[in-house]
Order: sequence, then C-alpha cells, then structure tokens
Amino acid sequence: MTQIAVSGASVEFGASTLFRDITFTVASGERWGVVGRNGTGKTTLFNLMTGDLAPSKGQVARQSGLTVSLLGQHRDYGTATMVWEAAAGPFAELLALEQSLAQQADDLATTHDEAALTRYGRDLERFEREGGYTIAPRVDAVLQGLGFDATKARTQMLDTLSGGERGRVGLARQLVAPSDILLLDEPTNHLDLETTAWLEQYLRETDRTVILVSHDRAFLAAVVDHVLHFEAETATPYVGSYEAFVAQRQERRLAQQRAFDKQQKVIAAQTDYIARNLAGVNTKQAKGRRKLLSRMPRLGAPVGEDGTMALRLEIAERGGDQVAVAEKLRIAVESRVLIDQFDGRIMRGDRLGIIGPNGAGKSTLLKTLVGERPADAGALRVGNSIHVAYYDQQLGQVPLDKTLYQAISDLRPQWERRMVQGHLGRFGFSGDEVQRRSDTLSGGERARVALAMLMLTRANLLVLDEPTNHLDVETIEVLEDAIETYEGTVILVSHDRAMLRALANRVWVLHDRHITMFDGTFAEWEVASEERAHAAAVRAAEEVALRRVDEKKRTASKQDRASSSGAGDAQRKALKQARERAAEAERKVSELDVEITTVTTTLDDPELYTKSGGVEQAHKLGARLDGLRARLDKALATWERETAALEKLERGGAS
Repeated sequence: MTQIAVSGASVEFGASTLFRDITFTVASGERWGVVGRNGTGKTTLFNLMTGDLAPSKGQVARQSGLTVSLLGQHRDYGTATMVWEAAAGPFAELLALEQSLAQQADDLATTHDEAALTRYGRDLERFEREGGYTIAPRVDAVLQGLGFDATKARTQMLDTLSGGERGRVGLARQLVAPSDILLLDEPTNHLDLETTAWLEQYLRETDRTVILVSHDRAFLAAVVDHVLHFEAETATPYVGSYEAFVAQRQERRLAQQRAFDKQQKVIAAQTDYIARNLAGVNTKQAKGRRKLLSRMPRLGAPVGEDGTMALRLEIAERGGDQVAVAEKLRIAVESRVLIDQFDGRIMRGDRLGIIGPNGAGKSTLLKTLVGERPADAGALRVGNSIHVAYYDQQLGQVPLDKTLYQAISDLRPQWERRMVQGHLGRFGFSGDEVQRRSDTLSGGERARVALAMLMLTRANLLVLDEPTNHLDVETIEVLEDAIETYEGTVILVSHDRAMLRALANRVWVLHDRHITMFDGTFAEWEVASEERAHAAAVRAAEEVALRRVDEKKRTASKQDRASSSGAGDAQRKALKQARERAAEAERKVSELDVEITTVTTTLDDPELYTKSGGVEQAHKLGARLDGLRARLDKALATWERETAALEKLERGGAS
C-alpha cells in the first residue's frame, strides 16, 4: 500500500532552486536510504513528507491518517527532566494513568469503597487495552540498546547528559513513539559500533516504514532496500540494497556518458556541415539542419565526480620506524579510570583502528597522544621525527574568529592570493565564499575546511577522531581514497565500519579500562569476534523479556494490596499457593539469568578472541548461550503464566 507519493516536486527559495522534478512512491514496510552531497535537499525532503513545507511545484500526497515520527537534528523533550521520562514522552498520558493506578491501589488498601473499586477496574482495563504493560519494557529495551542503563535512566537528570547522549535520548524517543513511518536524519551520529549494530537490527525487524538520511555506508547496506540519490538538483530512486544502488548508479552514469558523447558527435558533425555549406550550393540543406540543430534537446554531461573535494595527503619526511610508545599508561577523567597499565607501540605504516563503546576513552587517548592533556601515570611518547596532524571530531582546529581565507593564509603565509583561493576551491569554496567567517559554516562545511588545513600539514602521522562526522557519502569516499594512498601512519577512531574495513590493518579495542591489541584487519576482527555481537543480542533480548514479566509482577503487587484484605480463607490459601509457584518460577529465571550473565561477560571480553584457541572457545560458549537462552525462554513463559494466574486470583479478590 502506498503511504507517500511524491510527484514532480520542486523546492525553490526565491530565484534559487534547491531541487526539481522529484518523483517516487513509498510503500508500507519499505526501508529507504536517502543519500547525496550536503546541501542538496535531503532534510528539506523530510519537511515535505511531514507537511511542514509545501513544494514550490508538484505535489506530495500522504495516506489518510498516516502518522509520522521525525528524528530531527534538533531535539525537543518537552517538560521532561529525567532521561527515562524524555524517552517515554510519547506515552505521557498512559504513564500518568499508571501513576493514578498505583495511587488508587494504595487507597484501596485502606478502604472498600465500591465506586473506587469500579473506577480502579475500569482504569486497569483501559491501561491493559492500550498496551500499558508493554510501555516500560519497550522504553527500557530501546534505552538499553542505545547504551543507557534503563534502571539508572529513571533517576538520571536530562541536563547532566552530553550533547551526544541527548541525541541518543532523542533517538530513543522517536523509536518508541507509535507511528507508521520513521523519518531518521543521521541516526548513527553519536552512536558507537555496538549501538549502531543494535539499531540496524531494530530497523530490520520493525514492521514500520523507515526513511533515513545517512552517510554511514555499512549502516545503509545493512538496512535499506530502496535508495533515493540526490544529485544535479534532482533525486533518482533506485530499487534494491545500497550495494545494488552503487552498481546501478555507475551503470546509469556510463549510459548517460555514452548518450552525451554520441550527441556531441552528432552536434559536431552537423555544425561542421552547416559551416561548410551555408553559403554554397547546399545552403538550403544547411539552413534546414541549423534549424533542426537549434531545436534539439541538449543532454547534460553526467555529474560523475565533478564537484567533490580534491584531497591529497602527503608527508614531508619519512620519520622513524617507531611512531609512538605507551608504557604503563594510565588515563583517568576525574575519579574515573579509563585506561590502566597499558603497554603498546605503533609502528610506521600502521593503519590503526581504535574502537570501543562511547565513554570508553578513545578520544581522551588521542588527546593524550597529541599532547592536549598529560598522562595520569606512565607515559605515551611520540617519536622525535614524527610530525602529528590531529583531526578533532569537535573541529576545534578550525579558528571560528577568522575567515576561510585567513585560516589557510596563516598556514601558508608565503602563498599568493590566487594560491589560497585555489586551495580552498579544491574543497568546494569559491568566489566570495572564501571571505566567510568559520563560525557561519555548517558542520559539513567546517569539516571540509578542517580537511583543507590537514592537507597542508604534510605530517607523517595522522590522528583522526571520527573524521566522517558531518561528511556526505561522496566526500567520505574521497577521504578514504586519500588515506589509502597516504604514505604515513594513521590512527583512526571511527564508527564508520566501511572505512575501518577498507583501511585498518591493526585494531585496538578499549574495554573495561583495558586495551586489547588485535594484529589483523578490522574485517578480520569482525569475523573473529562475531560471538561478542551474538552475546550482546542475547543479553539485550533477555533484558527485554525480564522487564516485561517484571512489569506485570510489579503491577500485580499493587493489585495485591488492593485485594488481599477482602479475600476469604479459601481464596487466601489459593493466593498463597499461587504466590509460591510464581516465586519458584522467578527463582529459576534468576538462576538462568546469572548463568547467562557469566557467559556473556566472558564473550564480551576482547582478550578472549586474541588467545590461542579463543575463537573456538567463543563458538562453544556461544552454543552454550543459545541453550541457556532456550531454557530461559521456557522459564520466562512459566513465570509469566504463573504471574498471570496470580493476577487472576487477585482480581477475583477485588470483585
């Protein structure tokens, strides 16, 4: 069923055209990836779909009653003050009803008012009918998947979060909201590899339609089955995976190039004939051909790679073989130790990928390496002949109080004006744009300025902290190609798995105050440690199931207070037996939970996968985990059944 139909849509701002003649349809359950260079209109398209913006030409038709959940780049949490409250915002009314039920249950424990009992029963029936029991497990599961402690989130103040954490709360809020279509604008920003993998799984399994703007190629490849590509002031829809889109786009460009070249040959031949015969005996035929030529619709040259930045990374000197050395390194932030007692070294030519969950200390490690902060103990030294260039993910290297021209001129004071302008032109800034102040630039524009500055360093060690943030897919591909041909050493912190797979020949994994060194490519690490992801998925699913049943138990205990005092002897005996059975079922679940926690903790330790026979051991533990999960599913079903039976008996006491 078609949910959104875009037909001949154009958006114009005054005399400027953002895009024109876009036509495509979105059917229920499809997953669309929207890609293209920054500034081509991807986010504007979302505003058309929500109805917040009307097209200048054409139309956007939406299915009647369609509900759309938009994750914008600016988050609004209403009056929420706690993390859990902000994430659960779409269910504010049901959550208020849950609080009312708790208060009613407390009141009924000391009174037997028939009207109050009737109201309690009516409100409880509505709470169940509208899915009240599923809200808390649903919110908990999403928060847990996005890297929060779901229990702590109930008391954690929203204003204590970092910008990246607030972004993840916004994403959680959108994912739990009831809607037909999810519109996600760069959802993987601020996500680490584990949470990105969780989000992929979530989006693959949802029955909602998904339309997402993303620069993360591995994420797109894992999720989408349609692609809308913005290019040359329009957008072209493609059916199939992201890999299929890349192949189809190349074929399309080749076909366009062949058609363009063919037409150019025809035009050249006709122009030559006209020039030779316009004043001769064949003047009539020449004039006729000139008229036909003037009416011929002209094909445009394929966009191809024109307009992408031209980045080339070179070194001024080779440098020594030993680039950096860590000895008994300790890094802490306030009282929290991030890395302790680490020994390691980086050699010339390494392409080192550093990975780990958010908050593990990756960026802090880089800042220590480049000298922006001291080591708290031990040492982290860079070789004497090593010249470091640091790309800060916050783009702090770009001076906000200067123009683009000044930023480059300060690095190359001997350059003439045309050379500065030419260099900026390589990164997409031309004409008067070079006189813009850096603080007026978008994130993507500032990132390109940072790369323009990086290119001038000619350093033999590149330290790159999340360099793909703010960049579009085409620009990321250019950066990737430049790093691939770079002759120096690279240290890369990134959540972009496609870039890590293409570049990283060594991997450091930050985990629980420790760094595990893996002497293989990132792609090899993914294969070797696949049981880590398996264990994380099992643990996440287990927590969802536990919270679902626990929520039922929690509500049942409230009802117990409302009903027990009015029960007879026989019913009290039946209630006691039911509670014993429910308690026994809960005990079995707890035992299995402990076993699963032990196995998942072992599988989560990166050191396991670097030991001799570690991968084989991990596979055995993974098989054991599957068996435990199957037993847990049965135990949970028993617990849920016994809890439901207890609930039924308690209701009988309240009737």
